[in-house]
Amino acid sequence: MSFTASSRELWTYIARKLHYFEQALTKQRQAKAPRKRAETENTLRRAGSDLSFAVEAMKRRMEEEQKEGQLFYVDDQIVPPYRFDKRLSVRVSYRWRRTVDDEWTSGSITFVHDVDLRPDYTIPAPKRKPSAARQEQDRQTEWSQTWEHLTRGALYSVRDYFREGGDGDKIPRTFQATVDSHTGGLNNYSTRFWRQPA
Repeated sequence: MSFTASSRELWTYIARKLHYFEQALTKQRQAKAPRKRAETENTLRRAGSDLSFAVEAMKRRMEEEQKEGQLFYVDDQIVPPYRFDKRLSVRVSYRWRRTVDDEWTSGSITFVHDVDLRPDYTIPAPKRKPSAARQEQDRQTEWSQTWEHLTRGALYSVRDYFREGGDGDKIPRTFQATVDSHTGGLNNYSTRFWRQPA
């Protein structure tokens, strides 16, 4: 199966819609007065329609992923490092083939990002300087969040590359993530290894 983050999001969406439907059903059963029953019936109908729409979207997504899985697979099982430093990296492994009759070819790409260590002056300075241990803890938390952002972007980029018919032989071994010209951090285009900014 190909990378399935979007499917997990859809499952969460369906679970939420099912919960709303079950709540509406309970309220409908408990309603006694005719006016209240009419209100709860409308709510129940809308909740049922929303749930049906979510299930249909999931079926379409699963069909797409099944079709994609015949030509490429992106491994989303990436373990974070025990400790982070300012140079972050994520290795994404994949396998692909041009047609279902071809043999599978395996490969990987490592995305690298150097965290901007300049202080953020938009955040007010604390009244008391935090301890060295606290500063390190805050840094690790920030770098961990940045690493997760890099990982998501890397996985989506490899998946999207193959979805658009990209040639796996042309994926580079390493890619330095591009940074946002305003923030100096990562954005939604930072890991687009095949679309270099002009």
